[in-house]
Amino acid sequence: MSDTATTIPYWHVDAFAARPFAGNQAAVMVLDAWLPDDVLQSIGEENNFAETAFVVRDATGAADWELRWFTPTCEIRLCGHATLASGFVLLDPANGFGGGERVTFRTRKAGVLEVRRTQEGHELALPAIRTGPHTWPEAVAALGAEPEHIERNADGYTILRYADEAAIRSLDPDMRALLALGDDQFICTAPGDKTDVVSRVFVPGGGVDEDSVTGSAHAALTPYWAGQLGRDSFTAHQASARGGDLACRLDGDRVWLGGPCVTVVEGRFHLPA
Repeated sequence: MSDTATTIPYWHVDAFAARPFAGNQAAVMVLDAWLPDDVLQSIGEENNFAETAFVVRDATGAADWELRWFTPTCEIRLCGHATLASGFVLLDPANGFGGGERVTFRTRKAGVLEVRRTQEGHELALPAIRTGPHTWPEAVAALGAEPEHIERNADGYTILRYADEAAIRSLDPDMRALLALGDDQFICTAPGDKTDVVSRVFVPGGGVDEDSVTGSAHAALTPYWAGQLGRDSFTAHQASARGGDLACRLDGDRVWLGGPCVTVVEGRFHLPA
């Protein structure tokens, strides 16, 4: 290893998980200053998680930190689980970033986000994502099962509601066909058997065929299901292979998503000069 290599503090966190090997994996990397975008993208590709979160101290006073997220193929506008993971890392006093009860993040396209401690772990605030009725025969064909209802918005959040949890678990999408439709999140959901709501989320256009636990999808599911259930709080399970549970709460124009996190790896990422 060259003596001039840059080393970056690195955490591998399983978010929305009470134990390792569950929830959604995120890399959290704390930078002194922003690296070139192509380098950030290369790191995201190297990590090969659904998202790598990069944070830099915010000099504007708008928030505590700046935050950006990269999949293996692109930068995205909003990521929930990697934001929760970032807050989990930065609020742990053992990591040397001040600890505390809450931390805020200035983002480029999602406004200011917040993570705070709770008795159960941590929760994050995301902007509530509203959707409206929609039709999309090509998406239905790619998913291979007819939903009861479809909603979508201009930012590419597509909710497809099915009758029950069995229908969600049996989905076997044509990922190539979904990829051809763009970088939408295809959020398939239904009433749950053991939780109020169940979902699976497919994002092949964003480099992630099926996401493990998707905070941003629940920023759309929370206002939708709050209206369907007639209450602002409910429990949710994302029925991916790893699986994860979330406590969801609608608070005006914000959604609060709660869940535990687990550090799996802590170390240094070596970036050649």
